[in-house]
Amino acid sequence: MNPLLEQRLQSHVNKLALDIGERNVYRPTALHATADYIRTTWQQLGYEVHTQGYYAKGVWSENLEIEITGSTSPGEIILAGAHYDSVTGSPGADDNASGIAALLEIARLLSGSQPARTLRLVAFVNEEPPFFYFGAMGSKIYAQAARARNDDIRMMLSLEMLGYYSDQPGSQAYPPCLRWFYPDHGNFIGFVSNLKSRQALKKFARAFAARSDFPFETLTSPAFVPGVAWSDQISFWHAGYQAIMVTDTAFYRNPHYHRASDTPEKLSYTPMARVVDGLANALATLVKAQ
Repeated sequence: MNPLLEQRLQSHVNKLALDIGERNVYRPTALHATADYIRTTWQQLGYEVHTQGYYAKGVWSENLEIEITGSTSPGEIILAGAHYDSVTGSPGADDNASGIAALLEIARLLSGSQPARTLRLVAFVNEEPPFFYFGAMGSKIYAQAARARNDDIRMMLSLEMLGYYSDQPGSQAYPPCLRWFYPDHGNFIGFVSNLKSRQALKKFARAFAARSDFPFETLTSPAFVPGVAWSDQISFWHAGYQAIMVTDTAFYRNPHYHRASDTPEKLSYTPMARVVDGLANALATLVKAQ
């Protein structure tokens, strides 16, 4: 257990979902306040924050990026990202203040490390509708620019809802047919990929298992299965990169998904802290010399 990590995660979620609240282009002041909070937090940790800005529906929007440059293979990149906007009508504690809180604390946990490969952390804007898939989705703009630069992104992790857990039987649902192969209680973290990313999924799952005893389940699936492609990993799939979603499974577990009731007190910060610690350790493993 890491009580300080729990406290920090809860503090980030409270800041985003309570103090700032709903954050999207329809509430630009809140969207910009969120970007400023992420930027300031990273700067206080000693990082140089890079901005990729653009206008979406007339609102200035920013992807924010930091990196720990690799010492021997700096061109090889492991990237973890999370979106910081919330859907209209929701304060977005789990979706996706939890992912941003994890991203901020991973940066803290790995600050000062000296990896062989480059570790890049990105906070994406405009993941939620009306931008998802078709519009000016922040991760889409980022991934397209990375491909145009020929960035060698070996693996992308999309941190999408990390805070909701339950030990109750029947608390976990699945797409059709999958329920026969997975637990019926929602006390695990999920690692999900499309078929082309299955090798990256296996590699990441091994790295996580080697550094954490938190329970996890994996799924490699065609992207058309409901929920499998519903986050920023889809932008990297489209750009030809291997990408994995890390998730508490969203609406398959959390009844507050995309609702006004997605508030900070609904989250479980002890298991969330164990997940974040495991993610940081797995990323540290992946950017080491092989």
